[in-house]
Amino acid sequence: MPTASKVNPVASGYSFGTVVDITDDTTINPVPYIPPQCYTDPVSDQGIQNPCYACHTESKRPNYLNDTDVQTAYNFPETGLKNNWDNLFKDRTEAIAKVSDQEILSYVRQDNYFSDNGGIILSAKLANPPAEWDRNQNGQWDGYIPDAYFSFNAQGFDISPAGEYTGWRVFAYYPFLGTFMPTNGSTDDVMIRLPEAFRKNSDGQFDPVTYAVNLAIVEALIKEKDIPITAVDENAYGVDLDKNGVLSIAQHVKYDWMPKENRLMSYVGKAKALQEQGIVHLAARLYPEGTEFLHTVRYLDVADGKVKMAKRMKEVRYSKKNSWRNYYQLRGIVDDEIKERHDFPSRTKVALGDMESGLTVAQGWTYQGFIEDDAGQLRPQTYEETYFCTGCHGYIGSSNDTTISFARKFDHGSFRDGWYHWLEKGLEGIADPLREDGRGEYAYYLEHNPTGNEFRDNEEVLNKFFNSDRSPKVQEFSKLSQDISHLLLPGAERALMLNKAYQVVVKEQSYRLGRDAVIKPVTTVHKTVEAEQDTGIKDILSYY
Repeated sequence: MPTASKVNPVASGYSFGTVVDITDDTTINPVPYIPPQCYTDPVSDQGIQNPCYACHTESKRPNYLNDTDVQTAYNFPETGLKNNWDNLFKDRTEAIAKVSDQEILSYVRQDNYFSDNGGIILSAKLANPPAEWDRNQNGQWDGYIPDAYFSFNAQGFDISPAGEYTGWRVFAYYPFLGTFMPTNGSTDDVMIRLPEAFRKNSDGQFDPVTYAVNLAIVEALIKEKDIPITAVDENAYGVDLDKNGVLSIAQHVKYDWMPKENRLMSYVGKAKALQEQGIVHLAARLYPEGTEFLHTVRYLDVADGKVKMAKRMKEVRYSKKNSWRNYYQLRGIVDDEIKERHDFPSRTKVALGDMESGLTVAQGWTYQGFIEDDAGQLRPQTYEETYFCTGCHGYIGSSNDTTISFARKFDHGSFRDGWYHWLEKGLEGIADPLREDGRGEYAYYLEHNPTGNEFRDNEEVLNKFFNSDRSPKVQEFSKLSQDISHLLLPGAERALMLNKAYQVVVKEQSYRLGRDAVIKPVTTVHKTVEAEQDTGIKDILSYY
């Protein structure tokens, strides 16, 4: 176990782009939580595509949204009938042509998270925030201050320069369908952190083994399946992890949670005591209160003709579960949502909070983000830019406790059992995961959405996997079944074009008009829709 022998460096020598006041709690777009992808027209001369099922599906409890209706109709409030994402319709080819490949490669290889001395730039800036960022003018930053060092040990735990565990643990996962596939513009990584009590043994001492076991328990609950672990003595915890009826050596966490039948599960260490006191809670497909996620969205780097994750970050996204909602309360949230849609069709969603403390959704999670300023340095997002995040986190059928990635974490038996960062090992050689119906997940997505993105304009994917008559290229799908990078990673030329297109938005600071990497005007998206207008989709599909 690392021991602190020195202090963490404080960033120095950093700079700001144009500092503007970002403290207003206002939006120009009345519905920033409806993403541009939701205005897609799925009907074309080649038939009907369905990218919508990836988000809008028959959900798993305690996500009671079951929003398959969104596959077949544009169920927007009246203020959302106009598509306000104007960046979709701009031609960026001239601006892109002015940027050389070497210029954009140099840009994406620059580090905008750490300074030269290894300090976290945002942390230093937020220790004494500009007045233009300090919404309540109290001289301090009241939101999340980035504290991850992206220095992972063999178990995926983040270790600070001072030799301390930060609590963050990185994991590899199957990138979500559509926008989050690197071929559509960005790479990303995700870390999870459980509260301090989950990292401590029953004596209150930090213990990475106890922490790893608690993370395995959470993984078992989220995935509703048994999770193998490094052998531990259950007597140290007083918990029958493998449910074999005796306290012995356990090599897996048994998922067995059915309270009505008195089949219960327990955390270990200090968290076990808090659970018994009713301070923290446990339930299937829910995280304990205090759980945090850190998600960075990055550019695409190209080296030796191969595409990989870039050093430069487009965004740093953070979320924390502040309070517990039981199944009954989560059902009530959905019931209220359905009633409000019916009774008040013009009413928009409300997100409580502000740009400094973050925005909190009904399920008890707070979301906050940082994004590039006009010089490529990370700054806090505005209220409207953060509001954009709340639509997908909490109001789609495929999410679990408002999140996506951890349920998609690689299983035991993969490299380091899925606890690693993409810069250690990329997507190459990862087989297409199987859906509940036994079909390959990415192959199924392509079958119903041949361009591999919601805007239906990724010609590279279309031409790689389909003939001109839209019949599948069997050999290409065979490659995909064994190696998802065959689909997920773009070619070098496309990667550079997408980087350049996004950099235009950065320089404009026009995120409120859309932050997708758009090269040419998108022609497959509605500029306006009518209330309850049919999408044209007839066959409802399932994400699962």
